[in-house]
Amino acid sequence: MEYYNNIIETIGNTPLVKINKLINSEALILAKVESFNPGHSTKDRMALKMIEDAEKNGLIKKGGTIIEATSGNTGMGLALACIDRGYKLICTTSDKQSKEKVDILQAMGAIVHVCPTNVAPDHPESYYSVARRLNKEIPNSYYPNQYDNLSNQQAHYETTGPEIWKQTEGKITHFVVGVGTGGTISGIGKFLKEKNPNIKLWGIDTYGSVFKKYHETRVFDEKEIYSYITEGIGEDILPKNVNFDIIDHFEKVTDKDGAIYSRRLAKEEGLFCGYSCGSAMAGLDQLKDKLNPSDVVVVLLHDHGSRYIAKIYNDQWMKEQGFI
Repeated sequence: MEYYNNIIETIGNTPLVKINKLINSEALILAKVESFNPGHSTKDRMALKMIEDAEKNGLIKKGGTIIEATSGNTGMGLALACIDRGYKLICTTSDKQSKEKVDILQAMGAIVHVCPTNVAPDHPESYYSVARRLNKEIPNSYYPNQYDNLSNQQAHYETTGPEIWKQTEGKITHFVVGVGTGGTISGIGKFLKEKNPNIKLWGIDTYGSVFKKYHETRVFDEKEIYSYITEGIGEDILPKNVNFDIIDHFEKVTDKDGAIYSRRLAKEEGLFCGYSCGSAMAGLDQLKDKLNPSDVVVVLLHDHGSRYIAKIYNDQWMKEQGFI
């Protein structure tokens, strides 16, 4: 009989799917479709790794509570791990995240605190601060802190990077992905650069985020920070998981283009993906003139479109934003 002992054993080994219509390029464009993970996102990998490493280091005790600040997907990965391991889960998130993400987390047994978006990271009501406060107040709790926890990038160094290298038979020339915590691009990028230092790493950023300017100038410019709608990429902080030294280029994508390209992914490629996936595709389209016909490009598609039904896949919401 073929079966898995639990749902977390199904994490990883997601497929590469050729992009045929969306990007007009002679290069081979391949999507690493991470929504095939059981929690429907790439964050399943690092969520499990953070829990496993915390257990090895004695940071979590039996019956404890995991507390994490999340835009939704890491929370879902943690929920799966907590169900398997018998931990309670509390997630803090910002009020710009889709209602579906909150509903899904609650359906998986998590307690969710929704915090305001338009406050500074160190403001007591920010979702980072609330998570830290709850960690101090609740006995036998652990705050993984995906932004600075290097188990995040290590998960991708150990799993996603080797998968991509094997699936492309080492022929990959470019890796493209939206950057939020930085764990995905840094972990995969480290592995790929060790195999072939000529592989280009292109990070997709959003307007309102500090990444691109900091990468180019090493200046943390608060004037770059303002509210944006895109979920899952960009930051108003510098997470320790972002290895700026190995990233070759950051490309900014507008909220509108991210949403439009997500919808195009669904209609033109049959890939029903999340907001940051559209941003990654839009960013690649902006950079396609840098590609050669012999190039093999892998774009990581973070998550599933079911988490954005009331937003980018809702015509009324899109009209309200002026996107269509």
